[in-house]
Order: sequence, then structure tokens, then C-alpha cells
Amino acid sequence: MRTLLLVLALLSPVERLDFAVRDAVQSHRAHAIDPLMQGATDIGKAETVLGMLLAIAVLDPQGVVVGRVALVSLAATNLVVEGLKLAVGRVRPDGTGKRSNASFPSSHAANAFALAVVLARRWRRGAIGIWAFAALVAISRVWLNRHFLTDITVGALIGVACSIGSARLLHWEPVARRVKARGRARATR
Repeated sequence: MRTLLLVLALLSPVERLDFAVRDAVQSHRAHAIDPLMQGATDIGKAETVLGMLLAIAVLDPQGVVVGRVALVSLAATNLVVEGLKLAVGRVRPDGTGKRSNASFPSSHAANAFALAVVLARRWRRGAIGIWAFAALVAISRVWLNRHFLTDITVGALIGVACSIGSARLLHWEPVARRVKARGRARATR
């Protein structure tokens, strides 16, 4: 019982921050930006992501490998996220309280950041744009009043951790890195 009270006492300031951020965003929300935010959210839908991965698999020389790493990363991410959603059952900021579609953590943020890890490793020159887009997807969830700040923050951290873990598990390193490493190895001989 003491442990539960301690946890609740520690979470109280975080919850106050969540509500303060939600209230600030919703009170200053410019509805002209809603279509951009809805578009960012819609790009995070499963069918859009799978279509993008299929295009990468077909068009990129490393596409099949990139797609495989991305799918393993997304599978791991979603197992963790959906388990936590069921365990925590946090009501969404808009009042939706269905346990299977709980607010904590954000699956959109988790998936966006899991993909960002893979895509930014594959296309380093576009990494800033990739990470910025992942952040936009996450922020859109707060903007549209579907998640709290901690939902998207924890979701993003889960996505990054699962994606890094999946890449290591699959021993994936983009070709450009392997070529550079071989070149350095030859130069030292």
C-alpha cells in the first residue's frame, strides 16, 4: 500500500503537467492548422505505413532489408504499447475511456519514432526531416486532443528503444556504413 501511495504521489506533478499542457494547447488551438495535424495523424495509420514500406521495398536497393527491420521494429513496438494500454487504461484527454484504445502510451508516437530510427539510419541526409516528421505526428496527437504529453513522450521512447533493439537483434547496419567500414579496414592494412 505504501508503494502505491508513493507512486501516486510521484505521478501527481506529471499529471498536473499533462493537464496544463492539454489546456494550453486546446485554449490556443488555431483550427486553421487542424487539417495539417489531421494529415500528420492520418499518415501514421497502419495502411499508410505499410504502403510506404512496400514502396521502399520495391524502389530502394536495400528496401527489402529496410522493410524487414521496420516491420520487426513496429511489431515489437506495438506489442509493448498495446500491453501498456490494456494494463494502464488511461482515459484520453477528450474523455474517451475504452481500455483497448487507452491514451497511454501513444501508438502513433511510438510507431512514428520507431520508423524514424530505421529510416534515419538508412537515409542519413534526410534524418532531420524524418525526425521532424515523427515529432509532428506525435504533436498532432496532443493538438487533436487524443493524447497527453506523457503519452507521446513515453510512446516515442518505446518506439526508439524497440527499433534500436530490433536493428541490433537483426544485426542490421545500412550498406553505406558497411562500405565505409570495409574501406577503413583496407586502408589500415
